[in-house]
Amino acid sequence: MNRSTLTLAGAVAALAALTGVAAVAAPGDEAGRAPAAAARKPVERSTLVCPKPTESDVAETVYSAVTPKGGAAKGGTAELYPAESAETGTGSGTEDGSKGKGAKDEGGQAVLPLKSPGTPVTSTTSRSDAPALIGSAEGRFAPGWTVQQTTEVSAGAGKGLHGTACSVPDTDFWFPATSTAKDRKDYVHLTNPDSTGATVDLDLYGKDGRVSTSSGEAINVPPRSTVPVLLSTLTEEPVTNATLHVSARTGRVGAQVQSLDEKLGGDWIAPAADAAPSTVLPGIPGDAASVRLVVHAPGDRDADLKVRFAGPSGRITPAGYETLHVRGGMTTAVDLKNLAQGEAGTLELTPAEKDGATPVVAGLRVTRGKGGGQESAFVPATRPVDARATAVGDSGREPRLTLTATGKTAKVRVTTSAGSDGGSPASRTYEVKGGTTKSFAPPAPKGVRGSYGVTVERLSGGPLYAARTLTGGGSAFTVQGLPDDRGTVSVPRATQDLSVLNDD
Repeated sequence: MNRSTLTLAGAVAALAALTGVAAVAAPGDEAGRAPAAAARKPVERSTLVCPKPTESDVAETVYSAVTPKGGAAKGGTAELYPAESAETGTGSGTEDGSKGKGAKDEGGQAVLPLKSPGTPVTSTTSRSDAPALIGSAEGRFAPGWTVQQTTEVSAGAGKGLHGTACSVPDTDFWFPATSTAKDRKDYVHLTNPDSTGATVDLDLYGKDGRVSTSSGEAINVPPRSTVPVLLSTLTEEPVTNATLHVSARTGRVGAQVQSLDEKLGGDWIAPAADAAPSTVLPGIPGDAASVRLVVHAPGDRDADLKVRFAGPSGRITPAGYETLHVRGGMTTAVDLKNLAQGEAGTLELTPAEKDGATPVVAGLRVTRGKGGGQESAFVPATRPVDARATAVGDSGREPRLTLTATGKTAKVRVTTSAGSDGGSPASRTYEVKGGTTKSFAPPAPKGVRGSYGVTVERLSGGPLYAARTLTGGGSAFTVQGLPDDRGTVSVPRATQDLSVLNDD
């Protein structure tokens, strides 16, 4: 028997089992026999990046982290480390893989290390120079690892509550509802968690298509570093309703946009879900004073969309906006006045024609309050909760969950974790009827002290979309969509078949 052939066959089977890219089937199986179903296994490593929270001298940032219970693995760690700041297009990092001063092996101090799944940890800072953070979770801490940063700015541009879930690095992001208008300062924060450099392109799209710019090309993000870019520096002409596209030529980055408005406060803009013919935007509060929808159609095909609002009693069509036409390669914005009318809900965009399949990306800018007390937040299109999603950092912020079933009625279990300083978990099961939205305060943990997390599990039924809202003083608020945490991966089953070694 050829030993090298055996080694190669074993390597192929091992590779397939690890990556989940392809199933391995034995050629000797009976004809017509269905291949064994892939198993779902907990992920063994997760990476997150958190942007630099603020440069304000009158702000406080609370970090919270948690991993839900339920992972089968043992051991492991979960912690973050400061990233090094770098200037746009340059920096003290290098392309040869050297690490920034914030890297773990350069002596940086760990932030938010977890001790056990199901128990959150928190940290607070008032520093205006607080850094961006990069880190990873391994072993039992990796599945569903969630980190939240919430900043309260008490005065000045962007006054209000800024909240964002730290994000998974990637190579492509879309941000509808950005702006380069004179009353807005929108910064995109690019954070590289890896030991090699990344090169990133920034493109803006307005109502007339791509906005001409050269300064957004080939931005260098050094290893283990963060680079902020002010969007108004990318174009000479202000664009009120814009869509930002972030794409990495080399490497990968985390990307988030912070919007600061002189009159309407500010918040973080999370990346929208991948372009698709149908999109769902959950988390519109019932007391919304205004809702602006921004939609972009990548490519050169036009999109015609139905616009519907799913509230507690069913779906309605906003008056005057039964359909929305979006030209290919362009961004369209509409003000949906009086959309909520006292009822929290979710906006759904679907093709107007049955054969319509033009993918779009979408986001909302939502405001609360009146006059000089108005505050704003952003609601991007969000991926569904296939199995589980988690949010953290709920202490003292009057958290509310928004759950929407877009198809069949969904059965959902909501579990709140123990508090960071004590208490025990609480759990309750809810039913969300098809085509409706349920908005409620999650069950409070028993005897809770400190910050706690909330986990949403879809037990049965159709597609489920979720968001979490936190509130601050006055009209301040922030909304985070809750996509599936992708805490498990599909691992194909492999069977041994020595017949492939036969020499005919």
